[in-house]
Amino acid sequence: MELYFKDNFFNAGYTEIVDVHQDPAGSLDLKSAFGSSLDVHDAEGRLVCSGKFRFFSNKWEISNADDVLLGVLRHRISFFSKKFEYETVDRGIYEIFSPAFSKEYTITDQQGTPVAQFAKISGWFESSAFCLRNESERLDSYELIAVVMGVHETNKREASAHHAGTP
Repeated sequence: MELYFKDNFFNAGYTEIVDVHQDPAGSLDLKSAFGSSLDVHDAEGRLVCSGKFRFFSNKWEISNADDVLLGVLRHRISFFSKKFEYETVDRGIYEIFSPAFSKEYTITDQQGTPVAQFAKISGWFESSAFCLRNESERLDSYELIAVVMGVHETNKREASAHHAGTP
């Protein structure tokens, strides 16, 4: 399944999730300009999952509609590449990898088999937009949207911290 979605400049408000034919497939509710949390809704408007940073942590938690933890995304230190790990509660650990300077990421299972890909498809002066291609039988596309947005929010936090530390 291929889905398209985007962030807002101020991290607040609803944005649409569409399929490859530009048909509505759901929405993202970006909760606040002052914090990083979101809800993912399906095409019928039902809450599917939520994502947020843990209190005083860079770990991004994803929960289902009943607030049951699905998994935790964490950044892994890596030189010359971007690496993340998504540890699910009962479906294994997935690695998320992107070469340096690339906007494309691959998600692999514990055997190293690619199960999904996503890419940032927007320009410098636009809100960040993404394309997700999910081939996994164990990870729901809406859950992966929350994972992608967690990667995006983590990257924004790190860039902000880096820029704050430079004179």
